[in-house]
Amino acid sequence: MPDAATDRSLLPGDAVRFDPAVPLQTWEEIPAHALVAGRPVQRGHLYIDDKARGLQAGVWDCTAMTAKMSPYPVDEFMLVLEGAIEILLPDGRVSRIEAGQSFVLPKGLVCQWRQPGYVKKIFVILETPDQPTDRLCTGLAVARPDPALPLSPSPAPSPDSLLSGTPVQHGRQFFEDAGSHLTVGVWDTTAYHRRTVPFPRHELMCLLEGSVTITGPTGTQTFKAGECFFVPYGAVTDFRTDGYLKKIYAILKV
Repeated sequence: MPDAATDRSLLPGDAVRFDPAVPLQTWEEIPAHALVAGRPVQRGHLYIDDKARGLQAGVWDCTAMTAKMSPYPVDEFMLVLEGAIEILLPDGRVSRIEAGQSFVLPKGLVCQWRQPGYVKKIFVILETPDQPTDRLCTGLAVARPDPALPLSPSPAPSPDSLLSGTPVQHGRQFFEDAGSHLTVGVWDTTAYHRRTVPFPRHELMCLLEGSVTITGPTGTQTFKAGECFFVPYGAVTDFRTDGYLKKIYAILKV
């Protein structure tokens, strides 16, 4: 988890491309008392740092380590880029997450983080100091968005917000934090073009299929399957897909 120093502050006007090859800076050491094995070196780059809402997002990597069994301190969505992670629960169950897969650890989940080697990930963290990590943890679990599961119909944008015909859209939510602020899920849509409007939320989008073109204050960007980008709250952009689009999303409601 990042320290107080930030590599990049919130960019309110544009979609932000998350580049897995971005240069990373060394972050503070993980305390020895939190570890069972390893002397890990962690590095990172913050693309988004909204302190007022407790939101951070960026790229992180770390050498091998095994952490102690303890309550997880934040709500965190992660997409593994390289390596593999095992999350061990007190009852002995293990979730193994490999490169290309995503998961969420909810705040308060008692678990052990194990990585036998180097790991690199994209992350979205929600910090909620007003919600203690030792709160009642009944029902908490590792959440794993599965793009292969069926999606349910979801409401289409209002006709007055569109520059195209009305799309057909579906979604499935896999996680919501205790305060109903951070949600993670899978969503798809047929082709559409949305008017330029201020974006009403923070959202990381990891594209599974298709592509999207977004025009903001500084120009036009196109994002394709396999890429991740972040649209910050208040960004004044349009949104255009040329065909079918499917994504994993991590949304912070504002």
